[in-house]
This record gives sequence, structure tokens and C-alpha cells, in this order.
Amino acid sequence: MSKKQSEITSNSSVLYRKHRPYDWSDVIGQDHIVSVLENSLKLKRIAHAYLFSGSRGTGKTSIARIFARALEVSDNDVYEIDAASNRGIDDIREIRDGVNVLPFESAYKVYIIDEVHMLTKEAFNALLKTLEEPPAHAIFILATTETDKIPETVVSRCQVFAFKKPTRDILKTLVVKVAKKEGYALETGTADLIALLGDGSFRDTLGILQKVISTTEDKKISIKEVELITGAPKGSLVNDFIISLAHSEKEKALSVISQAREDNITMKTFASLILEKVRLILLLKNAPALAKTLQEQVSEDDWKVLEVLAIEKIEGKAGINSAVLLELLKAYDATGRAYIESLPLEMAVIDVTSKP
Repeated sequence: MSKKQSEITSNSSVLYRKHRPYDWSDVIGQDHIVSVLENSLKLKRIAHAYLFSGSRGTGKTSIARIFARALEVSDNDVYEIDAASNRGIDDIREIRDGVNVLPFESAYKVYIIDEVHMLTKEAFNALLKTLEEPPAHAIFILATTETDKIPETVVSRCQVFAFKKPTRDILKTLVVKVAKKEGYALETGTADLIALLGDGSFRDTLGILQKVISTTEDKKISIKEVELITGAPKGSLVNDFIISLAHSEKEKALSVISQAREDNITMKTFASLILEKVRLILLLKNAPALAKTLQEQVSEDDWKVLEVLAIEKIEGKAGINSAVLLELLKAYDATGRAYIESLPLEMAVIDVTSKP
């Protein structure tokens, strides 16, 4: 770690800043991008414009900064612009005028334009002229969450890199690693829950961990604390729903959904936690050898429930099977589009419990 990075780490209390990747070895989950950029540096084949696209919190700005450092561009020659706040033609004209000035201390000047899709039509036209005939010392790195809003004429002049959403396993590993560095121990299953709530974003995941750490009274973080602090549904509520579904207890399952609504629990989050546990039950049913690995993903109390549901035979009832999981998947996909957020899950309950 460099002296500068050490200072950043020691002075920052915001986890996603404190633990953001500083060089290539710190980057996780974007190997397909790192390998190409590193190779282009090795071969000295540097493009004048790059487009980094991907959902929020996937590391676009962090990798842009790492790339600039790898080019040995000093901070005085790196310009970061937030296009959400500086989206007009005058802002881009200012860049266009400044780009022709030679770098202060480096071989290149790097312009990182975040949320570039927010630029106005006129601003894009002005940017296009700069991208068409840039000076040799200028490198543009455009970052966006919405590539479809960027004119094709701009996209065609860039090397495009699509950032992947980190998997749950990657986010879980990150949570465990950062918590350990901060001196906190995590109860079994806690990292999985935080990773799930992070919804494919490094930044959001560390933001949730930050929130939990800032309010916990000791150095051990439990699942119950995470549920309380984040507003995630209690594990017992999710378990009650799955047990009711397995036993075809329609009214009870619907009352659990009603309770979740009263508790102001987001149905998308509730459904995702249900899916996760139903998946574990099916894996345990069909691949008992995975039991030890699966057990590490949930709390001790949850594991006892999942074990019973995986092995119990309910007379005249299907229990938890692949058909049930399929209905829940359909409900999850429809939840974000439904006028009434709980309706898809309620319909899944009625369909599953009404089948002979």
C-alpha cells in the first residue's frame, strides 16, 4: 500500500471509501476488464476514449482512477466531472477548451466523466467533436449506468467495457474481509444477509455494513442486529412463511405477508430471502453431501428449520419442491412491476396451496 493510500485509509471512516480498490490487485469481480486494461498498458496501446458501463457500485470510477494511476498521471492532471450536476453545453465547452492545454506534470490528462448519460443533447454534440479529434495527451473515461441513453456516435468512438454485478459470494467475501479488518466478528449467516441486501453493489453492501457497525454495541454482529438496523424481515417471519407454504396453510401464509407489509418490509427483499431459503431446502433434499457448505450460509436457528423441511414428508401435501420454487421465482420477477407490491407473492401462495 502506498503512503497516500495509507493516509486515505487512516483518515476515512466511510467504509466504501476506506476499502475501495487502489490498484489492480485490489479489484474483485472484474477480471475481464482488469486483464484487458493491464495488457493495453503493457503493450502501450492506449485508446483516447473509454466507456465503462454497469450498474451502480460496481467499481467503474475506482477502476478509472486506478487506470489513471497506472498511466502515472498525477492528481493535478486527472479531472473528475459529475455529469449529473454539470450536464450542459457550457460545461463541456469548458472541457473542450481545457483539453488542448498540455498536462501539468504527466504525459496525459485524464478526464473521468461520471453519469455521462445525464448530458444534454447539445452537450453530447460538443463532446463528440472533442472525441473525434482529441489531442494526443487527452484520455476520456466515460462512466454510465445507462448505456442506451448515450448516442451511438459517442459509443462508437470509445472502447466499451461492461462491468459485471458482483455475485453474492463475492460480496459475502468482501463483507467478511472488511469486517475482520475493522475488528468485528460476524455471526454465521450475517455476511450472507448483508450481501443479499447489497443487491449486487460493492458500495451499497459496504454502506449496509457501515450502518450496522456504527450502531452495534460490541464487536460481534448478529443476524438479529442486521435485521433490526436495516429493516430486513426477521428470519422467523421468513421461516413461518415457508413452513406455511410447505404445509399448504394458505391463510397462515397470507397472514405472514400481511405482517410483513405492516412491518414496512419491502416485498422484493422479503421474496428474495424466501427464495434463498427455499433454494437451500431443495439443495439439501437433492444433494445431502452439500449440507456442511449450506449450513455455513444461515444461522443455527434457520438451519434447524431448513433441515426439517428438507426431510419431512407431509401426507397429501407436496411440501417444498421445484414447482413451488418456480412459482416464487415468478412472483419475485413480478414484484417490482406490480401495482400492489405484495400481490405477486399473495397469488403465488394461492396457486401453490390450491393445487391438489
